[in-house]
Amino acid sequence: MTPEALLGGFATAPQQSARAFRAALEAMARPGTIWTLDGAAPPAPVSIAAGVLVLTLCDGTTPLHVGPSFDTPLVRDWITFHTGAPLVAAPDAQFALGSWADLTPTHRFAVGLPDYPDRSATLIVEMPTLTTTGPRLTGPGIATHAHLSLPETAAFQANRALFPLGFDTYLTCGNRVAALPRSTKVEAV
Repeated sequence: MTPEALLGGFATAPQQSARAFRAALEAMARPGTIWTLDGAAPPAPVSIAAGVLVLTLCDGTTPLHVGPSFDTPLVRDWITFHTGAPLVAAPDAQFALGSWADLTPTHRFAVGLPDYPDRSATLIVEMPTLTTTGPRLTGPGIATHAHLSLPETAAFQANRALFPLGFDTYLTCGNRVAALPRSTKVEAV
């Protein structure tokens, strides 16, 4: 393990993780809204927001898949040191981190079981930009409709068709995060 892997975690973990968890919940409860996360300095190419999500949502009991373009020794060491999350192949992951190209095709990830829809994966997708433009979103947590820049629409439409099964998604860029739960209907504009 390199000394760099020991840096970049939360300075005050209880407070910072509580604030980050609240923002992550708000993002998931209100699809199409963008929230700010801070307090971590993960190694490149992991963004601040993605790093904060990993620190907040992963621990020694949450298997994490790291996509090929993010899978560097420094990233692996940073995740292992700060969270203890076991690094696994896609089918065994509860969380997955990477670019959209890393994480597609999405059918490799768990979508839950009819009796246990919560046994699904959550994808943390690093985006080049994150804006409130793009496909139209409707569903729970959205008053009328919202828009969000998505890497594509077809995979999210197919995911919605599986409801109540399916994966949930966090989209990150810099220190910004938005979420797209499986319950959200996505329409191309």
